[in-house]
Amino acid sequence: MALTTDVKAELVSIRNAPPAVRVAEVTTILRFAGGLHSIAGRVAVEAEVDAELLARRVARDLAEIYGVRPDIAQVKASAAQSGDGARWAVRVIGPGETLARQTGLLDARRRPVRGLPNRLTTGAPEELAGIWRGAFLAAGTLSDPGRSAMLEVACPSGEAAMALVGAAHRLGVTAKAREVRGMPRVVVREGEAIRAILAAMGARRTATAWEEMRQRREVRAGVNRLVNFDDANLRRSAQAAVAACARVERALEILGDDVPDHLRTAGNLRLAHRDASLDELGHHAEPPLTKDAVAGRIRRLLAMADKRAAADGVPGTEAAVPAGLDV
Repeated sequence: MALTTDVKAELVSIRNAPPAVRVAEVTTILRFAGGLHSIAGRVAVEAEVDAELLARRVARDLAEIYGVRPDIAQVKASAAQSGDGARWAVRVIGPGETLARQTGLLDARRRPVRGLPNRLTTGAPEELAGIWRGAFLAAGTLSDPGRSAMLEVACPSGEAAMALVGAAHRLGVTAKAREVRGMPRVVVREGEAIRAILAAMGARRTATAWEEMRQRREVRAGVNRLVNFDDANLRRSAQAAVAACARVERALEILGDDVPDHLRTAGNLRLAHRDASLDELGHHAEPPLTKDAVAGRIRRLLAMADKRAAADGVPGTEAAVPAGLDV
């Protein structure tokens, strides 16, 4: 949650946005953090947020833009909400219906708007960024970089989720709507897309820090993959060398004095330089041999010994290989 807190702290500190952008942001906060309620037959507008500073920012914007004076009350988080600390509710009861009409949360027939007002989702890029800023401040989370990294916003309805997806696409960012345990959510997963939406919302400092963390993790993961790959190759090479030496020793034992000199020489080279490659074995020979020549002689030595062992009814060269090693 540390990254989420960093993003929200940076976003809530943004000042002097154009009026249209402030409208987009505060309307989205009202939609994603609460919405409309009926109290004693009257329409009330309420937003429940997780920080007092954000609550005061919403109250200030509502006062400056729409001339209403919201009430701010501290409330306890519900079981469905993350964390167990206090939350703050911003409520407008008296002029609630008027505010709902002005913000577009109620349409001309007094019906609640399920998504976001059309004038916001078709606005300028700055207004679209304001929508995303408001949505994240209301219900967003950001996880650490890594395989499961994602930026996610919980949405009040499927229509609101699709409006947020559309705003992201108009900003050039790929976002997807999904449903988790009956709750619509919008998710941004790809690393570059997460960095882009953070920057678009105005969290440029956190976007830079997140990208640096992502790059460090990718470099570290790449190094670990190479190390593991090298370890696996070295392990396989060592196992193959042990198996080859065990078979050669058994071959020389089976054949005894009946081993042709050139094959015995190749076998003794293998046993004298157990960790050497076939190419290196060839350089140790007198005169030097090619890799293929060494491999061919060892192969014939093993084949000759296995044929003798089969004729004599004794275990062949493969029987000398320790259990668990490749033959």
